[in-house]
Amino acid sequence: MIDRLEKEVEMLHRHLEILQLVISSEPIGIVKMSNETGLQHHKIRYSLRVLEEGGLIAPSSQGAICTDQTSAFVEGLGGKLDAIRSSLNSLGISPSD
Repeated sequence: MIDRLEKEVEMLHRHLEILQLVISSEPIGIVKMSNETGLQHHKIRYSLRVLEEGGLIAPSSQGAICTDQTSAFVEGLGGKLDAIRSSLNSLGISPSD
């Protein structure tokens, strides 16, 4: 169960890293993203597809670009991550001695 959660968090981290690259370097293509992150092309393509399906980026002939939804998502991200962190902390699970 925890292994699956760790994988999901790693994937979310990758998606957000790709989103940050698009925000800072738009338009940006897969090759440049791969060079900057060291990630394999297929992982970048998957993250781009997830971000596009979420309406956060759009394809262009020069590479991925932001949409009008990107800014609002980024502004609300900190609060959402804080809520998740609080929820996990509230579990109060600690290892036995």
